[in-house]
Amino acid sequence: MIIFWIDPWTTTIWYAIIEKKWNEKILLDYWIIHTTPKISLKDKILEVSKDLNILIQKYSPNIVVIEKLFFSNNVKTAIDVSHVRGVVLYEFAKIWVEILEYTPLELKSAICGNWKANKLQLQNAIKIFFWLNEIPKPDDAADAIWLAYMWVLKNSF
Repeated sequence: MIIFWIDPWTTTIWYAIIEKKWNEKILLDYWIIHTTPKISLKDKILEVSKDLNILIQKYSPNIVVIEKLFFSNNVKTAIDVSHVRGVVLYEFAKIWVEILEYTPLELKSAICGNWKANKLQLQNAIKIFFWLNEIPKPDDAADAIWLAYMWVLKNSF
């Protein structure tokens, strides 16, 4: 089973891909989908769609876990991110992949019992769980790995 975790924004989209085989969890890939700075939202959406399709074809995910949006102040950012998030949802929906949506707080609370988990603690745990030589960088990609891994542990099937 391939689980794809994605956190969509407009300029950067963090993702992590984990394979679950029996009791083994394997980190297949993680990184950031970058869009070209200072281009139109339409062009960003096209870039995101193209890059996601490459990842979808390479990994054939079974489940996608996508972060729900939470904005308290900046409405323009929320609207732009919503457009990108819509493209992400569409790309996975058109291949009939199960899509689950959670806020970061929901996942941290359900898994750690505390939504204020320390970022460095989470990053060190990733390093240990996946036998990595160093803490994954950038920080937000490490968050995506952690949340994908924790979701796999919480939802063993």
